[in-house]
Amino acid sequence: MLLPESTLDQQWFRVLAAFVAVNTLVYVTLSIAKSLPRFYFDDWRRRRYLRAETRSIHPDGPR
Repeated sequence: MLLPESTLDQQWFRVLAAFVAVNTLVYVTLSIAKSLPRFYFDDWRRRRYLRAETRSIHPDGPR
């Protein structure tokens, strides 16, 4: 669809184009963030709650 040049120079069309551009950036950012693995802050902290002995039925299991 081709628009006349007078339409492209109007203020409302520039506002619409800016809105579409921002909306596209937000959509791309959200889709990239959703495709990445989840980040849990607790995985990066030191764990002070590790047990001295395992309570598993498997003696060589994780603590």
